[in-house]
Amino acid sequence: MPMDLNVGDMVQVKKNHPCGSNQFEIMRTGMDFRVKCLGCEKQIWISRVKFEKRIKKIINKNEG
Repeated sequence: MPMDLNVGDMVQVKKNHPCGSNQFEIMRTGMDFRVKCLGCEKQIWISRVKFEKRIKKIINKNEG
């Protein structure tokens, strides 16, 4: 069952991005996710399955 993730949610992942940050903001959802690193502002496309495995916790849930 897919996790309940929405555009605007901020998540913490298990492994750091090369810039050193481990926090990302979700920019687009679907079969693939577009996420933005909150450290260096780089945007990354990643499949839903891979992204959900890498999530440690949801930091800030966008309620809007």
